[in-house]
Amino acid sequence: MSQAISRFPVPELKDLPEDIRTTILAVQEKAGFVPNVFITLAHRPAEFRAFFAYHDALMLKETGSLSKADREMIVTATSAKNNCLYCVVAHGALLRIYAKQPLVADQVAVNHLKADIAPRQKAMLDFAIKVCLDSQAVNDDDYAALRAHGFDDEDIWDIAAITAFFGLSNRMANVISMRPNEEFFLMGRVPRK
Repeated sequence: MSQAISRFPVPELKDLPEDIRTTILAVQEKAGFVPNVFITLAHRPAEFRAFFAYHDALMLKETGSLSKADREMIVTATSAKNNCLYCVVAHGALLRIYAKQPLVADQVAVNHLKADIAPRQKAMLDFAIKVCLDSQAVNDDDYAALRAHGFDDEDIWDIAAITAFFGLSNRMANVISMRPNEEFFLMGRVPRK
């Protein structure tokens, strides 16, 4: 018997509001499966809509200098600090795909300082982890360190906002015991069939 994907009720796709069902079916079409975060958060439709609107504003943003891999790297590193299995596994998979590096997610999740990433990305993660664990201590020196690596104020806001948003996501995933889909574990590690 497989474990439940959430401690809370998981709605049937057929019972969801049309806009949410359409969103989930579009994700299923693209990914080949429904990531558990979509179906578990659909338990509360108004929050689902707000969550994914903010998610998309941060993660699909086309301005600023953060790449998709950078954004997923922030999520993976900070989710590891928050002990969020779902986000480390799911966003680690996306990181491997966007970075085209099968080892990077594990490295970043365990210790970004030892990871095979650029100094710019290490500075980005230094800041993200400080925001994650000790945000009240952020100061001018942190901004200067990021600017030395070419980040501007928009990028700094993005790093902080992604970290903060996924802090919420990590906490909810942990509270509801959201399980990662098995498909995520191999994504970006082995060639696609």
